[in-house]
Amino acid sequence: MKKSPFKLVFILLIFAVCLTVNLSLINSSKIDVLSYTINPKKENIQLFWKDDKGNILKSFKSLNQFVKSKKQSLLFACNAGMYTKEYGPVGLFIQNGKVLKSLNKSNGKYNFTWKPNGVFYIDNDKQAFVCETDAFKNDGKIKYATQSGPMLVINGKIHVGFDKSTVKCVRNGVGILPDGKVLFAMSKSEVTFYEFAKYFLDLGCKNALYFDGAISKTYLPAQKWTNQDGQFGVMVGVVE
Repeated sequence: MKKSPFKLVFILLIFAVCLTVNLSLINSSKIDVLSYTINPKKENIQLFWKDDKGNILKSFKSLNQFVKSKKQSLLFACNAGMYTKEYGPVGLFIQNGKVLKSLNKSNGKYNFTWKPNGVFYIDNDKQAFVCETDAFKNDGKIKYATQSGPMLVINGKIHVGFDKSTVKCVRNGVGILPDGKVLFAMSKSEVTFYEFAKYFLDLGCKNALYFDGAISKTYLPAQKWTNQDGQFGVMVGVVE
């Protein structure tokens, strides 16, 4: 039995409405992110914690002053992992090849110990990596490393625990792009873990690591993001 032209038009209209709804849902999953991508082979990326006198830097302002004292310029900075009440690293911290805090494999209920957690590190060949804590090996050739958690993306898949995550806050983290470049990102508004992890996955990161939540800040003057306050432990910076 042939369908009337009216029925065909009605079916097409329903299909168009459904398609529009689906597209709007897809678009609504996009988040507003401040990002910075660097080539570790060509740019000078470092991890910072204390100045030459042993004073904890804590803020972008202090970091900026410290970098200027070395006759360098700070191009980018962000907090790079969770910290203790004394502003010390909670987990592994390697600076200029020296282990200042050992790997932390403890279990717990807060973000740092939400397994799998992981490590962001740069070796002496200026290659950058993100890996799970259990997969990390210090072969003596690592120049910088910071541990945090949880992992956002693990071997091309979003952390399985994020499916039921509904808590929203500003978040920042780091991922490694397919070409080996490093992607730093901070959400400009509050997002869930899943939304933030999907951002890294959609850009091709097979592994990405969460740095921190509501306290997260970024210094990026090239994009007119110049707030220099904050209270942090370990920070990552790009200098020239």
